[in-house]
This record gives sequence, structure tokens and C-alpha cells, in this order.
Amino acid sequence: MAIDWQKAAEAYQTEILADLKTLLKINSERDVAHASDDSPTGPGPSKALEAFLAIATRDGFDTLDLDHVVGRIALGSGDEIFGLFGHVDVVPAGTGWVTDPYTPTLRDGKLYARGVADDKGPSIAAYYALKLLRDAGVPLHKRIHFIIDTDEETNWTGLHRYFKDQPIPDLGFSPDGQFPVLNAEKGISSIIVTFKSVPDRPATLRLEHFQAGSAMNVVPQYAEAVISGALPQDLQAQLTAYCTAHHVTATLTGAKEKVTIRLTGKAAHVKEPADGLNAGTYLAAFLAPFAFDAQGAQYLQTIARYFHQDTRGHHLKIAYRDDVMGELTQSPDLFSYEPGGAQTVLTNLRYPKGVTIEALRKQIVTTLGPERVSARIRDNKDPHYVGLDDPLVKTLLDVYTAHTGKPGYGLTYGGGTLARSIPRGVAYGPKMPEDEEVVHQANEYMRVSDLIQATAIYADALYRLTK
Repeated sequence: MAIDWQKAAEAYQTEILADLKTLLKINSERDVAHASDDSPTGPGPSKALEAFLAIATRDGFDTLDLDHVVGRIALGSGDEIFGLFGHVDVVPAGTGWVTDPYTPTLRDGKLYARGVADDKGPSIAAYYALKLLRDAGVPLHKRIHFIIDTDEETNWTGLHRYFKDQPIPDLGFSPDGQFPVLNAEKGISSIIVTFKSVPDRPATLRLEHFQAGSAMNVVPQYAEAVISGALPQDLQAQLTAYCTAHHVTATLTGAKEKVTIRLTGKAAHVKEPADGLNAGTYLAAFLAPFAFDAQGAQYLQTIARYFHQDTRGHHLKIAYRDDVMGELTQSPDLFSYEPGGAQTVLTNLRYPKGVTIEALRKQIVTTLGPERVSARIRDNKDPHYVGLDDPLVKTLLDVYTAHTGKPGYGLTYGGGTLARSIPRGVAYGPKMPEDEEVVHQANEYMRVSDLIQATAIYADALYRLTK
């Protein structure tokens, strides 16, 4: 069957944008504080799932809603199941937006909104690829199950629920990564380092509060510390000079003997923490040289010495590299300090095959000192790899080359996609190799032209893989 996939996708542009804007207007950040039986991960994610399934129902697709936490859109027939894996939840919008993050704004061919690139836009592209095939009467000899999660950014609650009693796809891809194809995904884990009490001592300053981070997979953009005591008279001047030297900004407010410092860095997805400026570690590094109480000094100096500006874990002595998957990365993303209360740092690790998360945990404790800290694994997903010789990967690369004229190759991903939930799952688009990284950042956008091209590529790929 000869189909001009690009032309066919372009014919749906008006509908694609309309349906995508409907989803983007929904604030689908995780909100367990307001969770209920009808919205297990919060009202927003469940509302977004409901809206997505309503679009598919409107168009005559077979849909399934499981406990308002995960959905499915089905098409085709056959013994094998081809899985598509998307999600409608988003990371917190944060600040720094030029436009309202939940008011989709089209400017210069780019659509701006939280979730437009991760993952509502790509999921809509994959959905319209299905619709294109169905409307064109293309016979599909596999069952396509498009699984839509509402908690991909955190705990994969939806996918875990789905796999309890639904058939697991034999192969598939997630439209939640990069082209040409992401066939290798690093292991993902969060390790919580908890600081132990140390004997107090006379000190000029006291750390009253320290906090940074909004999510365990986002480099912190903001950090705040409250300090008290005999403050240096030139504290503001020192802070200004520090910020200028390190390309961050900060404010200092409060009375003479108790002040609050708020520092602003740059957020980034933790798949490459070097793309950001970690506000938590920069603030700790500024404060560490001052004469704080013993507990506060331990916290600040440990961050400054072992976590600051070391995204590969050399200072923690966990640096590791695999020839296929590349380097381990570490990103301290959640900081909490209260005197007499929680004193923790959560660091997010993306690690290649060849090392275990338990070995990494033990090494962190050994490096920091078991007398000063303990560490526990909060969560973990092992490394995932599908070989370049797999027919799935070969076909996806052929489709990419056919649509772009560029050679295909495999990529390793520091992020984690739902595709890793099955042995023969990969991530496929929509980001092109030359595009800037906007995922999890303020002013997230997706080019309309890229959205349409992704729809065409997905349709062609599904056609080849299910015919």
C-alpha cells in the first residue's frame, strides 16, 4: 500500500493541534494530597487521562480506563501485541515561564506549554498515527495497544496497575525519547542520604533551614537557607560576588541576626544534570566556608565537597563507564535540613550496565563515612538494552532514514521511558538529534512541524511493524 505519510499527517494538523491544546490546558502534575478513588495520583492526571480517552472514544476507538490511573486505546487484530507507551502526567511547571504553562501558546511555529514535548505532544502524534492508519483502511496483523499512564514521572503507578491483569505487549516503543532510536536506557535509582547527629560546638552561625528541589528527576532551580547568628557585615557583598562568578542569582532578606538566602540556578532533566545549575549545591557551596554549628556544617560541607559540580560521581567514588551505555551520572535533586529534624539529600543516579545499585549505595556510605551518614535505595529500575540487530530496532531505523534522509544509529538514554517495561521495548522520537533539550524546563515547546513529522514517522513505523 503506497501512502505519502507526510502528506497524510499534514491533513490532520488542525485536529492534532486542537486535541493537543485540550490536553495541555489540564494541569496534570502529580497531586497525591488531593488523591481519591477517582484520581489515584491527583485530580489533574486523571482528568487528562479522561480527556485523552474521550478523544479516542469520539473517534470510534475501543478504549479502556483502569481505575482512572491508566488507559488503553486498541486497534488491529492478531496473535501478537504491539505496545505504544505514553503518559499524560507532567513535572511541576515551576517558574521562569514567559507564558502561562497551562495556556498553550503558538509563536513562530512553536507551541509552548508544560507537557507539550513530554509527553502530551508525542502521545497525540502517536494517537493520530493510529487514526491515520485506521482511516486509511490499512490492515494491521498485530493488535496495537496504546497504554497511557498518569504517573510516569514518578512511580509508574498506572503501568504497574495495567500489568496486574492486562496482556503484556510482545514488543513496542514509547514516543517519549529521541530519534533515531533509544535502544539503551541506563539504570535509574534514587538514593536518600540521611545525616547522623554529631556533638554540638560553639559556633558563630547556625543553620536554621535548608531546602531545595521540586522533584527527584529535576535539577533544582531554587534553593533556600535560613541562617542566624553573628552574620558577616559584608555577607551581601560576598553573595553578590559569588553569584557573579558562578552565573547564578540570589536574594538576601531578613533582620541583622537572621536572614534568608534564596538562590536561583537552572533546572534541567537529570538524564544530563550538567545541563543545569544545581541551586542546592551552589547555595551549600557558598555557605560551607562559614563557621556554622556542627550539624549545619556537616550538612553544608558534605554537599559542597562531595556533590557540588560533580555530575559523574568522582567525589563520591562511584564514577563508572560502560563502552555501550557510557557514563554514570548523579544529580542531588531534593535537599531538606531542619535542626532536630530531617537532614537528607536525595541523589538521582543514572547508571550503565556492569554495576549494581547496591554496590553504588555501599560506596556512597563508605565515602561519606558510616559514622556520619546512612543511605537507602528509594527506588530502582535496572539498565535496559535492546540490540541493534533486533528486527524492531532495524525497522525503526529504516523508517527514520526514509523520512529524514539521515543514517540511523542507536542511542543511550539517561532518562527512563515506559518502553523499558518490556524486554523488546525502545523509545522512538520525537526529539531530533539537532534539537535543543526543553523537557522539564521552563518554556517547554514543540515545533508544529516536528509534531506532524513525528505523526508521519510513527504511522509508517506502525504500518511496517504490523503488516
